[in-house]
Amino acid sequence: MYEKRRRLQLAYPPLQLNRRSTITIHTQTTAQVNTTAQRSNFEVRARGKETSNKEQLVAATTMLSLSLPIHLKPKPSCSSRTRAQQSQYPFSHTQTQPTLHSLRPHKSLTTTVPNVAVKEHNDGNAVAEEDPFPEELREELMPNHVAVIMDGNGRWAQQRNLSASMGHQAGARSLRELVELSCKWGIRVLTVFAFSYDNWIRPQVEVDFLMSLFEREIKSQMQEFVREGIRISVIGDSSKLPKSLQKLISDAEETTKDNSRLQFIVAVSYSGKYDIVQACKSIASNVKDGTIQLEDISESMVEQELETNCTEYPYPDLLIRTSGELRVSNFLLWQLAYTEFFFAQQLWPDFGKAEFLEALISYQQRQRRYGARLS
Repeated sequence: MYEKRRRLQLAYPPLQLNRRSTITIHTQTTAQVNTTAQRSNFEVRARGKETSNKEQLVAATTMLSLSLPIHLKPKPSCSSRTRAQQSQYPFSHTQTQPTLHSLRPHKSLTTTVPNVAVKEHNDGNAVAEEDPFPEELREELMPNHVAVIMDGNGRWAQQRNLSASMGHQAGARSLRELVELSCKWGIRVLTVFAFSYDNWIRPQVEVDFLMSLFEREIKSQMQEFVREGIRISVIGDSSKLPKSLQKLISDAEETTKDNSRLQFIVAVSYSGKYDIVQACKSIASNVKDGTIQLEDISESMVEQELETNCTEYPYPDLLIRTSGELRVSNFLLWQLAYTEFFFAQQLWPDFGKAEFLEALISYQQRQRRYGARLS
């Protein structure tokens, strides 16, 4: 085989090159070739569009195809981030590099550029995005507010003989992806049930880990929140949270308060029943002080006293719950009055882009009547 390849190399002289264009073919052999250059790379560079070089290019590719099985060496990514860094920062927009799958003689080699969308960051720099708006969705029917009960981290870990903390870490990765997709697809508000007030009765080790996980996630994502125009808000009884976490939440809310692309509301130590109770107490106090009259109390007044008064869209259009459970678990009880529900069978760490897309498609196929009769 080596002698045969050598004769072909002598039969075809080097290509004549000019300065217009370059085609580079990287290959790497793994055959048992008894030479010191066993894994050497063969490069064929052709510059220009002269028809006289066509036969030489075909001959060169034929010569390469005659060797033993070849594993193509992909072109290295031009991104400066490592894979670990990209998983830590979910808003990294790196353009996919085209891959050359095979070399066949008598066929032209073409490079396909992926279909990308272009957006502009707050700093005015245009950035290429890999994911265009899904063709299965209609932009005019997208929900303004999506709420999510992230359920199933513990069961996901148990199925894999892992600790509960590993399940929560996997769930955090799913949440980062959901925030990214919400930004890309034009959702205005995303509210997630991160920690119920009723969860304080869980084992102290698990609670302590969750509190530290909240802190790590806020710290690691803060720069991305600012860069992507995400405003973070936290609702719930913050008095039971560690002091360091309380300060971190306060600083994050202050830093991102002017961002308007997506409002990311995190419910921590939250109870839907307590939310209504504290709203009633506030209104009753105003009645007692004579600030308002009993007759002035209305639904809109109650709405203004609920913890979701931090957003322009306090009522979720769509609620997603994972893990196959069919209940709301004391989450946004007042606000869910006319919300569309979607119950996913996947545990939260397994909930990704495909499942989110399925929920949105289901939502867009529904008719929201708000008690009216549509003819």
